[in-house]
Amino acid sequence: MGSATREALDRAKAELAEASEVSLRTGEQLLAAGRTIDSTPQLKALLADPSVESADKGALVTRIFGSYDPAALRILSGIAQSRWSSPVQLIDGIEEIGIRAVARASGDDGTIESELFAFARAVDSDDELELALGSKLGDPARRVEVVERLLTGKASDATLALVTYAVQTQRGRRLVEVVGHIAEIVAQDAGAMVVSITAAAPPTASQLDRLRSSLTQRYGRTPRFAITIDPRLIGGLRVQIGDEVIDGSVANRLADLRLKLAG
Repeated sequence: MGSATREALDRAKAELAEASEVSLRTGEQLLAAGRTIDSTPQLKALLADPSVESADKGALVTRIFGSYDPAALRILSGIAQSRWSSPVQLIDGIEEIGIRAVARASGDDGTIESELFAFARAVDSDDELELALGSKLGDPARRVEVVERLLTGKASDATLALVTYAVQTQRGRRLVEVVGHIAEIVAQDAGAMVVSITAAAPPTASQLDRLRSSLTQRYGRTPRFAITIDPRLIGGLRVQIGDEVIDGSVANRLADLRLKLAG
């Protein structure tokens, strides 16, 4: 991430934090605007061009997205008038602020992340579902219909909005990667962090409490756990925080032992 992007993203986060009328619709509109801009190469290039006057960018955004609610239009205009390091990072910024707006409007307590990871696990374990929702050749409207059938009445409105966005806008990423990325942003917005745990059997409450205390002390943020059960681990836990993996599973220790014996 370039320095210009970091500054622009910080300004956008501050604007979102100061907005008092942010709703779920605000977040959905920001995400929709990101899709529109990303699918219009000339518009994306123009909004990311540092030689174009900020006022002209703001006027263009108002002309195109003038029907949006005041909070969404103001935040989007501010994003467009900021300087970004590249067109891709401009779209990344709109995506992140849209996700944060959805989470902010919903007062997330960890529910959204849990529902997102449950959805990602369901997709990852079902090849037909992953093909139906993740194929670039499929009709986006059809993918949205499938998501609505799966999640309406079973997940929060915020989760439904975010998964709907994910199946429409993968941008070269696997669907499960997009959903995981969204969950991490939601957790960050709440001052927490997503910790992926893979275990041979469901961890006990005392195990999770000890792990939560240790990770909070180490990282200074409250962990929100996404738990996957994999009997192949035999015992113990594999813990992942971002790119860092702590593998304390029995399977991993046995693999290490075999390597030592072979050496």
